[in-house]
Amino acid sequence: MEERQALAVFGALSQETRLRILRLLVVAGPEGLAAGVIAERAGVTASNVSFHIKELDRAGLVAARRESRSIVYSVDFGALSGLVRFLTDDCCGGRIGACPDLSPGECSDCGGHSQGLGRPRIEAGS
Repeated sequence: MEERQALAVFGALSQETRLRILRLLVVAGPEGLAAGVIAERAGVTASNVSFHIKELDRAGLVAARRESRSIVYSVDFGALSGLVRFLTDDCCGGRIGACPDLSPGECSDCGGHSQGLGRPRIEAGS
């Protein structure tokens, strides 16, 4: 990830509702969530979700697909991994393995990668 893209990602995530939506989508995994479900879980209106998803999409953080009459959104996990790599490439002089709290681990639930950053968990039903 280049610095310009990282700035776009940080800009998108610097708003509370967008950060909440992205975290909900991370919890949902590759299956994603329908816009209506996102609205309900994030406690915002459907039009508000649309506005915020557009900003997350511009930053390259989400993907959309149509399923029947719904639009389902999911996180681009490659983009998130790219952001973590951008932030940690030079950690410990470029030896990321020397930084145990930043070493990637396997996510037992979805087979994805967890970066061990110690963030509070969002439960799927919250």
